[in-house]
Amino acid sequence: MMKKHWGCIALVLTALAGITMDIAYLGTAQPVLAQTPAGEHGCPSPTAIPPYVGKGTSVFSPNQNLCLPQLAPVPTSLSVLAFIVQGVEPGDRVDSQGGVYVVSIRGVPGGVDLWRWSSPLDGGVNANGTLPFKYEGQPDNCGIYSFTEGGCANNVGSLTNLGVAPGGGDADIAINAPDPNNSNVPNLPLTSLTLAPGVTATHSSNRGDSFTAPNVVAALIPGDDRMWNDATDISTVYMSYHDVATFNIDVQRSTDGGVTYDAGAGEAIDASTFPAAGDVTATSSANIAGQIRVDNSGCPSRGNLYSVFVAPDKLTENVNGGPLRTVYVGVSTDAKLGEPLFTFTDHKVFTSPLGSLGATNGLGQIFPALATDDFGYVYAVWSDNTNIFFSSSSNQGTTWTPPLRVNSGSTGGNSNVFPWVAADANGHAVVVWLGANLPGNSNDPAAMEETCTDGTNSCWAQWHVYMAETVNGHAAVASFKQSTASDHVIHSGTVSTGGLGGSANRNLADFFQVALDRQHRANITYADDHVVSPLCTSQSPGHCAADDPASFREGQPYFTYQLKANSKIVLNGTCAATPK
Repeated sequence: MMKKHWGCIALVLTALAGITMDIAYLGTAQPVLAQTPAGEHGCPSPTAIPPYVGKGTSVFSPNQNLCLPQLAPVPTSLSVLAFIVQGVEPGDRVDSQGGVYVVSIRGVPGGVDLWRWSSPLDGGVNANGTLPFKYEGQPDNCGIYSFTEGGCANNVGSLTNLGVAPGGGDADIAINAPDPNNSNVPNLPLTSLTLAPGVTATHSSNRGDSFTAPNVVAALIPGDDRMWNDATDISTVYMSYHDVATFNIDVQRSTDGGVTYDAGAGEAIDASTFPAAGDVTATSSANIAGQIRVDNSGCPSRGNLYSVFVAPDKLTENVNGGPLRTVYVGVSTDAKLGEPLFTFTDHKVFTSPLGSLGATNGLGQIFPALATDDFGYVYAVWSDNTNIFFSSSSNQGTTWTPPLRVNSGSTGGNSNVFPWVAADANGHAVVVWLGANLPGNSNDPAAMEETCTDGTNSCWAQWHVYMAETVNGHAAVASFKQSTASDHVIHSGTVSTGGLGGSANRNLADFFQVALDRQHRANITYADDHVVSPLCTSQSPGHCAADDPASFREGQPYFTYQLKANSKIVLNGTCAATPK
């Protein structure tokens, strides 16, 4: 049993060890900006992989890859070394005006990348249904890591760009409410994990075109892992992260849009839960923390803060390296008061019985995820590596409905991992995940990568992105409809859910996300490695075929959105109950 999940550190170490950033390149190539079939602009050339636009489905738009540079920095006489660029663990947000933002990570010290689509600035939806994203470059490389100064967008294709940044181990973004003092442009905070490890923070007030100089000591406690963000009003942002010393989930508040996070602090694992979930001994299993969420409803619960995590069920299991078989949610009802210290009370959502897949595989398959809707109802999802489970709370996280399996049909009994959830309206929730066509643990090569008789990877597990949608999410038994979001096989073989543990493929890293737009449609960004890298000729000579298991591939960010909102979404109703 793996002691703790170190997904971000794994990306840091692979980068430094030369596994994902390993090419030396000499030359003075002159970069040019490229355009893609999806109308993306600001794209460097050459891009990491050829532009890809899929066929779409009856429910989702054509899947499109988001352009990335092939190498960073651009080789010049000033910088003769270049590193292979990946884009994994993509996250997305949609602002109240319809703007879409996507972020992904390269791995330390490569920093992060950002894309934006805002119809007034970037053009309307393309005739083929794709969105003409603007590639915004590296938000944590806005001049200070270049030979010349300039905004983030100005480091795209720059001959003087060093191509390095303080972050890149993990990343997350959030979106504040429109700022009436800034032409109603919403603030865009961003955090990323640094090498120390620590957390670097920055924000943009012009829709991602430029960011403030990174604050590389945003975390009050040094030695950190896996940060998450959420935002409320025009300038308040919350950040959660693990501190390496205790593995508690530390939460900090920013009131300056995410430049500093020193306006308040709390710990999401309370004193009674810490023995089961904290790093209490050298053999502790500890916990895996999912994203933090703020209730932004118009209800009395507005401002409540929620943090989801999975951990052992009791102290004895924790100290003996037992499975992470219990889902918890920490609830803070006083964070919204603005005091320098705020508190959390933890509640159990569900405990997997001993002998079940949840106890055998653990519930960090990864990560657990959380959402709140417009009436203060709370939703949690998690995976046991075979099933995707969903539970809701109608009393602000105090009690929860029995878990409901949301994956159905062809996904039943097969491997299903990487759950995420978003919610809005009254009981409207969408759950996304990666699903394979084969049963077995996603980390097991024997189950996922059987030797094929034709020497290809044709018999390996084939993975798709799935979505299940409900319009009565806080009912005692919610009803879901499943659809396939990916219009092609996005990955073949194993999928790692163990961070540094094991030998499973980590090309997709650890998660992907979904966000709902103002039309209540799902917007999904995910990592994909189905296209062989053009660098295969140097990285895997003689192995460049699309079905060759030895061909060199790197995870790249993709995007798709739901074409039409569910007509049965409920917009009116009563607020979630206040706990007694």
